[in-house]
Amino acid sequence: MIWFRSIGMLEITIILVFAGLYLAYIYRIIRIARSLRTSYTKVFYKLFFRSLYFILLMVALLGPSFGENTREVQSVGKDMYICIDLSESMNASDVQPTRLEKIKFELKNLVADFNSDRIGIIIFSSEAFVQCPLTYDQNALNLFIETLNTSLVPKAGTDFGPPLEMALKKLQEEDGSSLQQKSKIIILISDGEDFGDNTDKVVQDIQKSNIKLFTLGVGTSSGSRIQTNAGFKTDRDGREVITKLNSKALKSIAIQTEGKYYEINESRNDVIRLINTINQIEGELRDARIMDVSANKYYYFLAAALLLIVFDMITSVKPIKV
Repeated sequence: MIWFRSIGMLEITIILVFAGLYLAYIYRIIRIARSLRTSYTKVFYKLFFRSLYFILLMVALLGPSFGENTREVQSVGKDMYICIDLSESMNASDVQPTRLEKIKFELKNLVADFNSDRIGIIIFSSEAFVQCPLTYDQNALNLFIETLNTSLVPKAGTDFGPPLEMALKKLQEEDGSSLQQKSKIIILISDGEDFGDNTDKVVQDIQKSNIKLFTLGVGTSSGSRIQTNAGFKTDRDGREVITKLNSKALKSIAIQTEGKYYEINESRNDVIRLINTINQIEGELRDARIMDVSANKYYYFLAAALLLIVFDMITSVKPIKV
């Protein structure tokens, strides 16, 4: 027999209170019976009866489990690569505190929502790098997210091709049928225009693979200056550079792959909508095991105790014979 909980201070306190009060009651009955010089043996009938349903109540409280049966336990999940733009424009502050810091905060929420799925991180600007391979380890993912900064990648514009190609390759390396490919997801996060030449071909390959692709734009149409260590970024003529969200390429990619475009700006945050959409995607079966399980049968003991309590209430036994 397996117990749901062990005897602790609560159970010990209940037992001691019951024993103390009932012993005080018996002592009082015996003292009265002796003063009246009469029998008091029937008080022990009630003691046995009430102790029996008290024990049954305690057993029910502890939650006894017995009786073996088998149950199939399935592990179902999705594989997801998040491609994060780390070009200098992500340091703009039109989305507070900065575009990148806002994305880092939202990514931690996304990781927490998909704790049964494998998530990987790819960082990019003109080139792409795997920051974290597919993993279930949320602590590792949060650590990599926390260390994201624009100095991790070359400062040479933005190209969507390399991160999308890398994510596609990594996801296709995982074993799975074409049906299971539908449980594989790519999320592309950026604020700018795509300056690459290979993006269209990669997007077509993603569409053919049945892998889901979602895009998330971050920034505003009014834009902001780009903060650097020396102040604000300037062009060759010494004028401050204003970076604005260019959602055209991100929307185009989403349309081509039958995915969806989401946005974060000063008044809009679509991350919850993105999470809800991903939640609707059916995960693939990773593992199925047959396990022996036992069921908590507390209700048998509780029902027996309640029947005895009702019987105790409707029967009358005089503890002192006069």
